[in-house]
Amino acid sequence: MLSPYRVLDLTDERGLACGCVLADLGADVVQVEPLEGSSARRRGPFLKGEAGPENSLQWLAYARNKRSVALDLQDPAARDELLRLVDGADFLIESQGARVMAALGLGYDELAARNPALVYVSITAFGSEGPKADYPATDLTVQAASGSMALNGEADRAPLRAGGVSAWAYAGMEAAGAALVAHHERVRSGRGQHVHVSGLLSTNLAAVFSLLSGSLGGPRGTRAGGGLQIGPVRSPFIWESSDGFVSLLLMFGGPGGRFFGNFLSWMREEDALDAEDAERDWSAVLGEILTGKSGPEAMAGLVERIADFLRARTKAELLDAALSRELLLVPVSTVEDAFESPQFEARGYWRDVERDGRALRYPGPFAVLSHTPIRYRRPAPRIGEHTREILDEPPRTPAASVAEPAAPATADLPLAGLKVLDFMWVMAGPYSTRVLSDYGATVVKVESASPMDLVRVLPPFYGGVAGPENSASFGSLNAGKRSLSLDLRTPESRAIVHDLVRWADVVTESFSAGAMKDLGFDYDSLREINPGLIMLSSCLFGQTGPLSPMAGYGTMGAAVAGLVQPTGWPDRAPCGPFGPYTDWLAPRLTVPTLLAALDHRRRTGQGQYVDQAQAESALHFMAPALLDYSANGEVIDRVANADPQMAPHGVFPADGDDEWLAVAVRDDADWKRLCHAIERPDLASDARLASLDGRLEHGDEIGAALSLWTRERGASEAEQALQQAGVPAHVVVHAERASEEPQFEGHFVEAPHALHGTAVVESSRFQLSTLGQDTDAVLRELLGYDDGRIESLRAAGALGPVT
Repeated sequence: MLSPYRVLDLTDERGLACGCVLADLGADVVQVEPLEGSSARRRGPFLKGEAGPENSLQWLAYARNKRSVALDLQDPAARDELLRLVDGADFLIESQGARVMAALGLGYDELAARNPALVYVSITAFGSEGPKADYPATDLTVQAASGSMALNGEADRAPLRAGGVSAWAYAGMEAAGAALVAHHERVRSGRGQHVHVSGLLSTNLAAVFSLLSGSLGGPRGTRAGGGLQIGPVRSPFIWESSDGFVSLLLMFGGPGGRFFGNFLSWMREEDALDAEDAERDWSAVLGEILTGKSGPEAMAGLVERIADFLRARTKAELLDAALSRELLLVPVSTVEDAFESPQFEARGYWRDVERDGRALRYPGPFAVLSHTPIRYRRPAPRIGEHTREILDEPPRTPAASVAEPAAPATADLPLAGLKVLDFMWVMAGPYSTRVLSDYGATVVKVESASPMDLVRVLPPFYGGVAGPENSASFGSLNAGKRSLSLDLRTPESRAIVHDLVRWADVVTESFSAGAMKDLGFDYDSLREINPGLIMLSSCLFGQTGPLSPMAGYGTMGAAVAGLVQPTGWPDRAPCGPFGPYTDWLAPRLTVPTLLAALDHRRRTGQGQYVDQAQAESALHFMAPALLDYSANGEVIDRVANADPQMAPHGVFPADGDDEWLAVAVRDDADWKRLCHAIERPDLASDARLASLDGRLEHGDEIGAALSLWTRERGASEAEQALQQAGVPAHVVVHAERASEEPQFEGHFVEAPHALHGTAVVESSRFQLSTLGQDTDAVLRELLGYDDGRIESLRAAGALGPVT
């Protein structure tokens, strides 16, 4: 799809995934490395456990489909060669920071003067501005700063980073979508621009709006170890089976209520529950507990009986029952289980890529496209493998060169004119279309009061009052969209949808597999109305395979994809990253896929269908761990916050109630700086601790010494002391700290709201959507319906209520 474009990739491990996504989508990505190779090549795990620049599985995971040029950019002649490449490039990606790039003469202003159409993407830890912009950082400290870590783990121990998933993967894949947003502006105006992406804000989405809640004065929340704490009731997500663990969601009411009822009926059939409890309204019971009308004993007893029931059965038995009985129940997979999954096998997901005569098995395409399938065209390159080939090529003209003269600047946003008919609901899909809306697309969100979008009844709530128009989570996911309320089951609504399909460039949906076909709105039907249509379906497991019929949520996708198992303590059950984790990962690949498909259609006139399995997309975020199993047979598992290449590396208690500090020592120099900062020269001079191996061996001793120092200080004070010494450290940010964190300044903004006047959302400049508030406007302004036709449709029941 992106084959006309060239990308110069100057990133290291902090941005490598961005170029990988663009390369998978067809771009010619040239990795520009130092003569000794990218620092990503020194990050483990390694082939056969043997460290070396050609053995890094971190590198191999995210450098496929790229070519490599090795240059010493301190050498003026080599820099001139790079500048010649810049003259012909469409994109440049960097993760070194503005100061380093400017010192090399490669800052945005310098390169934009040479190539005004260049889209220049900067990936940083904490953003390009603000007091923490120059903080030394690692994945651990970025996760701590983002607000996501505060939710992971168990209440009686330190918060945990998400195992196997890096903040740099979040940032890199986010940056791919951001680069293509800027590209769409360039197509229209001829102008490139500077795009800024931070690991902090990218990873913050996994904080599940907890910091937004804090900005609204909501409660801090607590870690619940693979579950949710609802007042005095703990509702687990992760449960023991007889041979491992499973994920079961207890949804007592709302859209998930019938699945819970199915599970209780099964327990009743197996004599594990009496008839009274099987038929009890557990949603009402929970309400009585939360209002103090009754104690938690009945609910606690139910949870215990469910645990006993699951513990007596294997993962396979439970999955079979889930499929036949419609349950929100799936196994918690290891990476080994993921490779052996019948679902991924049935979809032909895995890809073997040969390098040096050896095949490595990779996670397959993050989306299945009907006309321009993603192909793995080449293995990850050796250092400088293509230097001569690329430098000897004739001068290249950028595919998206500046118009002569460039179009005059306008106030339009980059995606202005793009029309999206959006059937997405809950979280993963709506976040994707929210990005499109943020940058100017007209997004018409079709929804119904029955069943209502689950997120409309999820906290935090504006004013602390629950209600479908009060959910701040819904507001943030759907800001800027227009809401059309339809009952899709009525024949009259079919004509409205068909008219909207004629209007739209893109149709998106995130219902269970086959639901759109049952409604008569599948791609084959819709492209007869609009042959150039791009349609994307996003669901947990894709449109095919044995698990495709399953309805469910991102907690289940994360469990099946192996994302839950690696997060936790070695002596306890896995707790997984908090919440519906694939909902935060998959959208980072939805956005660039859609924008690449749109660019392809602009050049060729060809629309297409995109089948995105959220679990398959999410596997790309833990690609190094998957390659470690593929190549070495190593199964990533729970190690809390430990890291095999950094020590100490963990989260340490600070003064105050549940206050914590993340600290990462990257190398021996960091170790000396740390010892000086905490005034422990004895540790600095201890020969046992002079090397990484020694510090890993004596980690408990070091942890005790560091905890002694952090406990005597506030987390912010300790962070500042270590950062001043040059050691990566950051407070574990939680809801009550949201307003204190300078790098979040401007992230929580007030936007107009049809009912509340204004409401706080995360980084939006657009009006909030309320249920059906735009129904008449969409039909009148976009489709040209007159008032009489609108009223007749309302009378026929095709239109939902306006709230």
